[in-house]
Amino acid sequence: MASSSSLKASSSTSNCDGYNYHVFLSFRGEDTRQTFTGHLYANLVARGIHTFRDDEELEKGGDIASDLSRAIEESKIFIIIFSEHYADSKWCLNELVKIIDCMTKEESVVLPVFYHVDPRDVRNQGGSFKDAFLGHAKDADQEKKKTIETWKNALKTAANLSGYHLQNQ
Repeated sequence: MASSSSLKASSSTSNCDGYNYHVFLSFRGEDTRQTFTGHLYANLVARGIHTFRDDEELEKGGDIASDLSRAIEESKIFIIIFSEHYADSKWCLNELVKIIDCMTKEESVVLPVFYHVDPRDVRNQGGSFKDAFLGHAKDADQEKKKTIETWKNALKTAANLSGYHLQNQ
């Protein structure tokens, strides 16, 4: 297990009101890292908002799963950028479950952004989300089936929150 010191130092020195990060960005790197998420991150940091983004904050050689979980626990606001291949990633789906768990246990804010995806597809696992879950379900044992149901419930919960739908922008 990685120590808390394996997370890199803050991109901003501003007070986070008891949290290590003001904002945690959850996104599928191949879909949005160089576009929407990259621009969002740069603008948040430029305004002094201490923001967690995996490629900036994870220490090389650290325990990624533990560090991500800790960063989620240490964040106040979560921006989830749902994109075409978000549900292909087990990492993204596990992050989402942890974020929803934190939202229900604490006073965290979760802001979904539907980036070139229909919120109904996220909520009901249609379109590319359906395809992703068909892949996850292939050869799944009982434990994996339970995990898949947990992922689906987290997607439904997040997609039912008020957020932003960015289509053709």
